[in-house]
Amino acid sequence: MIEREIVVIGAGPAGLSAALEAARSGASVLIIDENHRPGGQLFKQIHKFFGSHEHRAGVRGIDIGTQLIEDASHLDIEVWLDSEVCGIFHEREVWVVRSRELSVTVKAKSIIIATGAVENAVNFTGWTLPGVMGAGAAQTMINIHRVLPGKKVLMIGSGNVGVIVSYQLLQAGADVKAVVEAAGRLGGYGVHTAKVRRAGVPFYTRTTVLEARGNDHVSEAVIVSLDDAWKPIPGTEKVLDVDTICIAAGLTPLVELAFAAGCRKVYSPVLGGMVPWHDASMRTNVPSLYIAGDVSGVEEASTAMEEGRLAGLSAAYSLRYIEKDEYDSRFNDALRRIDSLRSGMFGEKRRIAKHAIINHI
Repeated sequence: MIEREIVVIGAGPAGLSAALEAARSGASVLIIDENHRPGGQLFKQIHKFFGSHEHRAGVRGIDIGTQLIEDASHLDIEVWLDSEVCGIFHEREVWVVRSRELSVTVKAKSIIIATGAVENAVNFTGWTLPGVMGAGAAQTMINIHRVLPGKKVLMIGSGNVGVIVSYQLLQAGADVKAVVEAAGRLGGYGVHTAKVRRAGVPFYTRTTVLEARGNDHVSEAVIVSLDDAWKPIPGTEKVLDVDTICIAAGLTPLVELAFAAGCRKVYSPVLGGMVPWHDASMRTNVPSLYIAGDVSGVEEASTAMEEGRLAGLSAAYSLRYIEKDEYDSRFNDALRRIDSLRSGMFGEKRRIAKHAIINHI
């Protein structure tokens, strides 16, 4: 068994931000991630962030990720890649399998879980055919691996992920045949939706996929209109010539590791389902465990980074690396930025949901 002060599980935007905040406070930090490179979702996000200057408005996600990694290197933060955390035992012992071969147990004083979220699936006839995939998987293929997943694409879901990935597929050379949305209104920010609409892509609300057709891969998709009870309306079927169906139906927090470690469960449909309870400092009911990012409830990458800062700062403060006055000042600055992100039409529901979790008895 080896020992480390603070172990951060997950090297995405939340995990990197948590590690940086803790290291800047004077703590020694180890980041563990199962992927071969750090950065998580940021390196798939080639679009520019928007909002305020302090939230990196006008900066592309890939550039934000690069800067976070450079900052981690300058602070001598230890990083283990290709390393899978298989469990947390006795509140402080992290079981890690490195490079699929070496089993190591790391005893930590504090642990920050930033495991992110997983894409939701939509079940329809033919949904297991090759060519049906999550929108995030398609985004990984085009933006990370430079591989076009298909030439003729149908997108399910009009939220931010659906419209952003649709536009990036267009940029990569695909023909996006349509975006279908089961709800009665489009779900993404207007600035993203408008770019796709201007490119000539049709949007269908109150519409879903009834069937994917094909032998060894997708060759057609059947879409259908929905009534007020969300049931298919006979006679409204439309056949689309596509070879790829992307699903952007939301995310579910990756909570298994946290729950197995004893974190208390709270249900929040606004934030993606079951999430670990935590207080305002991102500390769970297990005193040594903190959470940050989508594992604590699905939101935007900017919010995940701010939550990471709260968790890293709080973990360092619990180990007495900073005085209370400094902690309060930095903590309140992060809270102010989060409150700004959770304002407006989309953010208000998440702000209310987060307060409900924090105040849940």
